Amino acid sequence: MPDPTTDAKASRRMLATLFFCTAMPMGMWGVPLANVFAAHGRGHLVPWVLATTSIAAFISPLFVGALADQKHSPVLLLRWLTAATCVALLITCGSLAWGWGDAAVLACAQGLALLATPVWSVTSSIVFSQLHDAKQQFGPLRAWATAGWMAGCWIVSFVLKADASLVAGVTAAGLWLVVMTLTWRLPMIPPGEVVQHRTWRQILGLDALELLKHRDHRVVFITAALYCVPLAAFYPYTSRHLHDLGVQNISAVISLGQTTEILVMLLLAGVLARVRLKWVFLSGIAICVVRYACNALATLPWLLVGTLLHGFAYTLYFITTQIYLEERVDPKWRARAQALLALLMGGVGNLIGYLGGGWWHAACTKNGVTDWPRFWWGETALTAVVCVFSALAYRGRAHQT
Repeated sequence: MPDPTTDAKASRRMLATLFFCTAMPMGMWGVPLANVFAAHGRGHLVPWVLATTSIAAFISPLFVGALADQKHSPVLLLRWLTAATCVALLITCGSLAWGWGDAAVLACAQGLALLATPVWSVTSSIVFSQLHDAKQQFGPLRAWATAGWMAGCWIVSFVLKADASLVAGVTAAGLWLVVMTLTWRLPMIPPGEVVQHRTWRQILGLDALELLKHRDHRVVFITAALYCVPLAAFYPYTSRHLHDLGVQNISAVISLGQTTEILVMLLLAGVLARVRLKWVFLSGIAICVVRYACNALATLPWLLVGTLLHGFAYTLYFITTQIYLEERVDPKWRARAQALLALLMGGVGNLIGYLGGGWWHAACTKNGVTDWPRFWWGETALTAVVCVFSALAYRGRAHQT
């Protein structure tokens, strides 16, 4: 007779492996992206390439989330998405290597974004569906994703020596095939609520907007979108700032932020058991204010301090938000809730953040030299505004009647 404890441990190991392997190619390509494009004479395209993920976030996560909730197993969807992402990433790398025009490169990047953007929300919904206590179990599992992201960065910097090379992208494409093979080891999770005759609103996932009618849900979603505006500056512009300071192995240095991310995730269950959600949310945003203020001091030691604070700034808001949605939203809306979060973060927030950050970086750059203190103080001020909004708008259960 099967041992339930053994089965549970095997399931957790499989979910941890899924998170690890899914995050690895994301870090391997996402972190060095700005330097790779610059090395191929396409540095001017970086804000627009980053914006392709935001444009995709308006389209694919809700559509795929609706499929996962109402039509197909999310495991099957993940299998299709990872295979297609592998092909799209290889074509995008090829467009740079073969010297295609700017429009063609952007078209390839947009196709890649449409396929890759929903992967994370689908993966998260698969993991959540296998948990009995999200508060206790999700943090330690999610830490494996951060470890995978770090491993991808270290491989790029120390093994491949590819911080500005397309080798990083080609290797990441191969790893997407690894993720695809893992889906055959996952149970074929049924959709939450099979709907045979879906309306266009349901097909496109727009019925997820019903979640915004709840005040606290609305504030959490809006804050996530607003917070992503300044947060979008972290990876592309910390990378450039480190380059200007003469740092080698940039991807590995930036991965320092993930060391604290893992620490916070391991401690998150205890924090959530003792501290109101509102203060957990606010502490994450407030730490981001401090983090960008450290970057504004524009020396390598302070930039490293700011990078280390990234784990607190990210985890305390966004991982807590995912847990919040899992606990307070009807399970049949699970994939669509995570998809709506992806849309507002990756679509609304990141689109404004990437394009606005590109404009702000250009405004702070003269004759090829960036005034980094000015750039980071601007991001600091913007983050502080988001913190004040969240403090005033979110009420929580303690204030519900």
